[in-house]
Amino acid sequence: MADNERFLSPLGDYKQLIAFKKSECIYDITFFFIEHYLPVIGDRTVDQMKQAARSGKQNIAEGNETGTTSMEACIKLVNVAKASLKELQEDYEDYLRNHGGEIWDARSQQCRNARRWCKEHSETADYMRVCQLRDDKTLANIALVLIHQTDFLLYRLLEKLKKDFLEHGGIKEQ
Repeated sequence: MADNERFLSPLGDYKQLIAFKKSECIYDITFFFIEHYLPVIGDRTVDQMKQAARSGKQNIAEGNETGTTSMEACIKLVNVAKASLKELQEDYEDYLRNHGGEIWDARSQQCRNARRWCKEHSETADYMRVCQLRDDKTLANIALVLIHQTDFLLYRLLEKLKKDFLEHGGIKEQ
């Protein structure tokens, strides 16, 4: 590909990224979780969880669009998405600790089943059906599994973006 063919070329449809789809599921699960298990309006944790879940999703979209002109900005925004999901992970872990729940051990059958199920499902509708059938502690653990999987996908995306940046440079270098 010639340098001028790459100049200002779009990165692709971010909505097709599995990481984006899963981050959207995380947002929707979190919204459901807050409405059903943290109904206190004005609670700082509620606001933070909403914003962290939203940021995890929105920064993937924004990073993709920004990547058209600045790979550096794209990398930063995808990293912000990753960091936001880490913040949300801490909120779910805090919830479990403060409400008598356990964080599933990675080797437990529950966690292995959830990892397998979450790996195979990337649509919000699938998770919304699960939300209706699970209690708060199970749902928090499912969210944690999904956050870990999405974190790994974002890590791989960042590695790809960094490699592309090092090989092709940013707009200044082009």
